[in-house]
Amino acid sequence: MLPSCEGRMPFGAKVHDEPSTGPALIELNLSRGLSERGVSSLFGAMPGTGYADALRIVEGLDDKDDKAIFVRLGTGTMGFSVALELGERLERVRKERGLEVFCHADDLSNATMLFASKGCSKIWLSPAGGVESVGIAFSLIFGRSLLDKLSVGVDFLQVGKYKGAQEPYTRDEPSPEARESLEGTLRDLRKAWIDAVSAGRGKSLEAALEDGPHTAKAALELGLIDEIGYVDEARDASKKASGAERTQIVFGPGTRNEGGGFSQIIRSLSGADVEGVPHVAVVRAVGAITMGPSGGLGGGDGITESGLGKVIKQLEEDESAKAVVLRIDSPGGSALASDLLWHRLMKLRAKKPLIISVGGMAASGGYYLSCSGTKIFAEPTSIVGSIGVVAGKFALHDTLRKIDVNTVTISVAPDETRRNRASYLSPFDRWDDATKAKVLTGMESIYETFLDRIVEGRKLDRAVVSASAEGRIFGGATAKERQLVDEIGGLDAAIKYALEQSGLGPEGKVRLRDQPPGLLEMLGGDPEAAEAAAERAREQIDPLAKLGENLPEETRTWFASATPMMQGETFITALPFVLMTR
Repeated sequence: MLPSCEGRMPFGAKVHDEPSTGPALIELNLSRGLSERGVSSLFGAMPGTGYADALRIVEGLDDKDDKAIFVRLGTGTMGFSVALELGERLERVRKERGLEVFCHADDLSNATMLFASKGCSKIWLSPAGGVESVGIAFSLIFGRSLLDKLSVGVDFLQVGKYKGAQEPYTRDEPSPEARESLEGTLRDLRKAWIDAVSAGRGKSLEAALEDGPHTAKAALELGLIDEIGYVDEARDASKKASGAERTQIVFGPGTRNEGGGFSQIIRSLSGADVEGVPHVAVVRAVGAITMGPSGGLGGGDGITESGLGKVIKQLEEDESAKAVVLRIDSPGGSALASDLLWHRLMKLRAKKPLIISVGGMAASGGYYLSCSGTKIFAEPTSIVGSIGVVAGKFALHDTLRKIDVNTVTISVAPDETRRNRASYLSPFDRWDDATKAKVLTGMESIYETFLDRIVEGRKLDRAVVSASAEGRIFGGATAKERQLVDEIGGLDAAIKYALEQSGLGPEGKVRLRDQPPGLLEMLGGDPEAAEAAAERAREQIDPLAKLGENLPEETRTWFASATPMMQGETFITALPFVLMTR
């Protein structure tokens, strides 16, 4: 069993009118949902609120007073990879420590049904709740008709038969090639989901899982849940069954000093808790990849070359960090930022083991970073690949004409080709054929560089890489067959392997090291930290950012992955579709 990671609070909050000591029901409150990034604030992700924090708390459950675990799901959401790994970890706790895991939900989705089936000894559901297991599908967004109505000119190019870069803007449905790639990935995810739920519940549930939504009574009859009742009834029954005398909340709303508080932020940023102690560092790389902070519909969080690059450099120089686990969940983004970060990661890898753990996806630029690892772990439900390059622009000249605004581009170059080239970055003018050919040449160069990076990082024959390139995406199991990843496993497995490779052994320390939220650095005059904090402040009044808050997370991340083009970059390595998997 892995040791507890640094940072677990020794005591959680207790429920009113209960004793402070004695046999305890340990509660994980996931009612707010569980994401890789955790809860955001002005100073970035709050310590102790992300998926890695929940996992390390589960890892550290070794108190003799721990009698059982109670998971409050509420209506919270989580990704499939998070659901599968945390469910499997709780399943091992049940087997290894003999602790029962009781779960209560107000509603269960495809993903939380997966989690509960794997992790819970008994599943409770609120009387008016339901199980919304309706099968897994990708929801794609296509905007050709809207752009035609607005007279927006679209110039998009792609390298890779299956990349489908221009399709969301030039088609109203996926091409046969894009559909083939998406359906293959979806088959992998569907099989992993159905197999895991059925194994967890001890019976075949394929038909029921794809025939929802089910009422609480119907779900009970089908064997999807075990009991119907309210959360307080479920908690009381769990205490009685386990012999617990009190409830101790160790994660989520209700935890003492939930979110860490100001003092915990300072302690977390300073690293004083494990300073100089040999450890494995875990770094989260979540969201779209950009050169620096960005706002708008995509929000300001994500992977930045400036922020993550700084953490990588610190880890390269930190002799106490004996190995690094990079937890990636990204659809890609800036090709330039991806390559710069790959270079930094390869330098880090030359000094110490660099283990990659893929969460929901490592697509395009996300896989660009992943191939720097000495070993890559992915879940069966992870999306991997999309090796290709996208370049494009929107031209607004005709759109503005509809509201009687005319734009004129003036160039004094001596011939038409060069005059047209002068408007290459103009937001108003479309590319001519000569410019498209020039852009395509640049894209092909970046694509070949992308393949070179994979060949070097993965130590594979180029033909093997090419066979899985051209924009194809795969589920984790197929990605392993194609040698894009090495092992099927989650963050837990990656950390165990890193501890082994570092020489620290199973009792070694593990420390979470993230992109700096910026408070201490901002107070110290760091301009990048100040810029990041200012960006978060702008989001509080930015109408686009406010609109983005109401969009699904996948949509916000996709918008953010396209942000580099809005900031003047031509080439991006990003998943071309918004893949909303529910």
